[in-house]
Amino acid sequence: MNTLVDVLHHRPGWVEVKEEGEWDFYWCDVSWLRENFDHTYMDEHVRISHFRNHYELTRKNYMVKNLKRFRKQLEREAGKLEAAKCDFFPKTFEMPCEYHLFVEEFRKNPGITWIMKPVARSQGKGIFLFRRLKDIMDWKKDTRSSADQKGDIPVENYVAQRYIENPYLIGGRKFDLRIYVLVMSYMPLRAWLYRDGFARFSNTRFTLNSIDDQYVHLTNVAVQKTSPDYHPKKGCKWMLQRFRQYLASKHGPKAVETLFGDMDNIFIRSLQSVQKVIISDKHCFELYGYDILIDQDLKPWLLEVNASPSLTASSQEDYELKTCLLEDTLHIVDMEARLTGREKRVGGFDLMWNDGPVSREDGAHDLSGLGNFVTNTHLGCVNDRKKQLRQLFRSLQGQKKTPN
Repeated sequence: MNTLVDVLHHRPGWVEVKEEGEWDFYWCDVSWLRENFDHTYMDEHVRISHFRNHYELTRKNYMVKNLKRFRKQLEREAGKLEAAKCDFFPKTFEMPCEYHLFVEEFRKNPGITWIMKPVARSQGKGIFLFRRLKDIMDWKKDTRSSADQKGDIPVENYVAQRYIENPYLIGGRKFDLRIYVLVMSYMPLRAWLYRDGFARFSNTRFTLNSIDDQYVHLTNVAVQKTSPDYHPKKGCKWMLQRFRQYLASKHGPKAVETLFGDMDNIFIRSLQSVQKVIISDKHCFELYGYDILIDQDLKPWLLEVNASPSLTASSQEDYELKTCLLEDTLHIVDMEARLTGREKRVGGFDLMWNDGPVSREDGAHDLSGLGNFVTNTHLGCVNDRKKQLRQLFRSLQGQKKTPN
């Protein structure tokens, strides 16, 4: 079920443009952006769904490069304690260009598990785990031979990343979180955090004894739905509210508040790390899909940021979440010019950064220094929009059943 098409067709007064007609809003894919952005004239009011060089955050190697640079900058300007707030991504090396640095690190910690990921692929494609340098040597040979066969095509870049060997498990299974962040501007930085999201579970109980089993280690739905044990109706997702309630019952509300506060830090620091390098064009916005892993110490780790998070629904619950997410995104993009610009909440989105942190109480910046500032985020909190959500869902479904 393509939620994007349904939501756009359902929006009052919006009409789909055919072929070469003039348009005001385009939910484009990144390949169109790459080929056409620099050659397309856009009027003041026109909006498109990606920033020109979004890949500074959404390609795995660039994301890590920018985070490392930002961490060094913080250490110079604000000291080691402030820089330590960026310690939320595993030790990572770009391959093949940092191969020798990787080997040096690998030999310092023999026996630990590493994970190799292609920098520009998605849905778990091309990922594998390893513990021996021989495995990486085999990979290097394979990439060289395939490059030779294809002539001048460059070797595909990967990142080698220390694998989180102690993930938090529920029912013995590994999971990660998909969380949505909407950025309307980088200069100044203006970012919204969506209250809803989901945990994606692997279909097989976690073990480090079988590092070749992708159904154990990769939580991508595209991977898990090919598992022999996968049940389409049952799926492999929990809504974020359910996940938060589960953690609160196990560890108490205070520990959960700390965890979710640490995740807020990840969203803001990662956006700040690319704030000066992303081209902040007034025509652009971006809905990012953050992938976060929680370990047994309730520490969140940033795995990657997706420029084109899946908007295809795998269940009715998934359809409801994504249709509302998109509706609320369009409300904030505000082609109809209905917002005042002073809103702190629009639908399921909370304004978490507006050229500075946003307070939950009055939207003012924290200038007191008294430590009583509460960030305006409500990730995984019970959403009071369930009734509105159900009405929207029924409306969209009814529209599909109505004959033309």
